[in-house]
Amino acid sequence: MKTKLEKKIQSVAKKVLQDEAEAILSLKNHIDESFEACVDAILICKGRLVVTGIGKSAIIAQKIVATLNSTGTPAIFMHAADAIHGDLGIIQVDDIVLCISKSGDTPEIKILVPLLKRYGNCLVAMVSNISSYLAKNADFVLNAHVEKEACPLNLAPTTSTTAALALGDALAMCLLEGRDFTTKDFAKYHPGGSLGKKLYLKVRDIFPQNAVPKVIESANIQIVILEMTSKRLGATAVVNDENELLGIITDGDLRRMLNKQQDFSILQAKDIMNASPKVILADEYAANALALMQEKNITQLVVVDNKKVEGFIHLHDLLREGLV
Repeated sequence: MKTKLEKKIQSVAKKVLQDEAEAILSLKNHIDESFEACVDAILICKGRLVVTGIGKSAIIAQKIVATLNSTGTPAIFMHAADAIHGDLGIIQVDDIVLCISKSGDTPEIKILVPLLKRYGNCLVAMVSNISSYLAKNADFVLNAHVEKEACPLNLAPTTSTTAALALGDALAMCLLEGRDFTTKDFAKYHPGGSLGKKLYLKVRDIFPQNAVPKVIESANIQIVILEMTSKRLGATAVVNDENELLGIITDGDLRRMLNKQQDFSILQAKDIMNASPKVILADEYAANALALMQEKNITQLVVVDNKKVEGFIHLHDLLREGLV
């Protein structure tokens, strides 16, 4: 027999998600001139955006800082409690301070705000209560109002932190648009991992490490097999005397030949090659090579330049680079 809690688990989870989704959607009604003016001020700011908060808001602040830094807006986190015990030195003269607080009336915030105003830094308040001390003393107010927490007791920060996080994302994306931030810029800030590699790694960075199996069009089958076996890529390019690509022979082509032919001793490379090989340029992104392989259900591409064979890029290369 199910316990009372077991019976409610799904309904509780669904209600939390519904409450938080509605809270985020309601924020659209609070995107106003103050939000727009705040974005403009940050775009022309010569310093950084210092994001601060306390408790769960401090955790949200750290995530917003990470998003801002990765999308072209210099940002730094400052814990509100630590700020009044020495960390105010983080703030430089040209910095803008974004303070996140649901109530806007916590003791630490009330101590911090006058200190920030004393130094003349622009203050942005992200609050649920726009009548709060923080909101009244801010230069710009980002309204993160929520009716209630998703917590059944209306106590644990749930809806309010989700709303603040979403509003922070909205702010970061507006700044991204305002800076004309591109995928190349994104790659500059994300050089590590598969995400970065998809944005900067090119075919030419990979294929030179591979052998270049190729045979002339008149090569007999024995030469074709030896070339494929020695170069270990499961394929060979077929070229003319000018090293121009005419076709490709893969392991699959050899198997089909064996099924169809009784005597293959008289066959030449041109007789079994695929005359429409899939190719790619060295300056293409490796991610595009992967997409083409996946689309055509193949494991290698011939790298060409002006029809001339430069090399091969194999699916295993992309696996090794972590793109798959």
